[in-house]
Amino acid sequence: MPRSVNVVAARHRRKKMMKMAKGYFGRRKNVWTVAKNAVEKGLVYAYRDRKAKKRDFRALWIQRINAGAREHGLSYSTLMGGLKKANIDLNRKVLADLAMNHPEAFKAIIDKVK
Repeated sequence: MPRSVNVVAARHRRKKMMKMAKGYFGRRKNVWTVAKNAVEKGLVYAYRDRKAKKRDFRALWIQRINAGAREHGLSYSTLMGGLKKANIDLNRKVLADLAMNHPEAFKAIIDKVK
C-alpha cells in the first residue's frame, strides 16, 4: 500500500507562512526554510514586544509627568504621593496627556496637591 501524505494541508501551511513573509528582503521572502525561520523569529519578537510596549509607554508617561511637575516645583514622587493623599484617581496616561497638552488643567491638579 502506498504511503499517504496530506499534500493539501502541507501546501496550505507553507503558503500561509510564505504569505506572512511577504515584504521581507532577499531569500527571506521566497525560500521556504529561510522564510519559515524569519517568520517564526518575527512572531517571537511580536509577542515579546507587545509586553515591552506597555513598559515603554509607562516609562514615557512618568518622564512627562515628572517634567510637568518640576515646572511647578514638585518632584514626580511627591506629586504621586500627594495625589494619593488627596484621593485623586488619575492614571499616568491621563496625567501625562494633561501635562503635555493641557498645562492649565495640570497646574490645577498640582495646586490641589500642594
